Amino acid sequence: MRAQRQSVSFAAYIAMLPMALTVLLAYLGTMLWTARVSVSSSRTFPASDFVGASQYVRLFNNERWLLSLQNVAVYGVLFIALCLVIGFLLAVFIDQKVMAEGALRTVFLYPYAMSFVATGLIWQWILNPELGIQEVLHQLGWSGAQFDWIVDQDMAIYTIVIATVWQASGLVMALMLSGLRGVDEEIWKAARIDGIPRWRVYLSIVLPMLKPSVSTAFVLLFVMVVKVFDAVVAMTQGGPGTASEVPAKFIMDYLFGRANIGLASAASIVLLLTVLAIVAPLYYVRNRRAALGA
Repeated sequence: MRAQRQSVSFAAYIAMLPMALTVLLAYLGTMLWTARVSVSSSRTFPASDFVGASQYVRLFNNERWLLSLQNVAVYGVLFIALCLVIGFLLAVFIDQKVMAEGALRTVFLYPYAMSFVATGLIWQWILNPELGIQEVLHQLGWSGAQFDWIVDQDMAIYTIVIATVWQASGLVMALMLSGLRGVDEEIWKAARIDGIPRWRVYLSIVLPMLKPSVSTAFVLLFVMVVKVFDAVVAMTQGGPGTASEVPAKFIMDYLFGRANIGLASAASIVLLLTVLAIVAPLYYVRNRRAALGA
């Protein structure tokens, strides 16, 4: 019996070997290679020299990179905040045992099943001043109505927020709803007996109980912010000019368009460190709480 268990365990390790090699080579290997290239003078092809942090100095002296960081900061704050608020409100709405609950869940979650390219193209048409909302308003008689954010340098980044919030709010709704369904019914009975308003129960009791769902949603949304690229390219191409430039587009442009893999690699490492700086503490705190709870 013991020999059989050992053989099954050995077979399981063998089955996991391809995935383990994929992680080591395809992920860790490329990360290390990118880090190595970022401290070289590589341009079109990788170079084997060592120039220290000069690529990082050039990166943070690049106005386009600084603008992309500013844009992604504005985008990230609005995107994460709106997704969390709208997703929570949608989850609360569905948790009221409404009619056609299954259909509503599908409707709210369906946009997340679409690619960011498709989402970007749809919203590009909707926000196009000559085809979309503005033109519809003109046709309805409001000739002075103006909604041309997508071609306005000061407002273009907010059109990316609108499109991606529409797409990602359903994911947050699903995560929050799973947490709400785990709330003990006795809490609601006690609140009704004590005469506590329902909104107060949600804010003071239920929302703190949803910390695992909120933290999971936050991490997923933060990763989406860091790697936002498809929607930007589909909607604005980073424009007008560079008004909606984001780090991922900066990296792709310098990697393929300008043939500067050294600078692109440095930018990639900065994004990687940013993600680790946010995700690692959350992961540690969650595991710490789980260990203390056990």
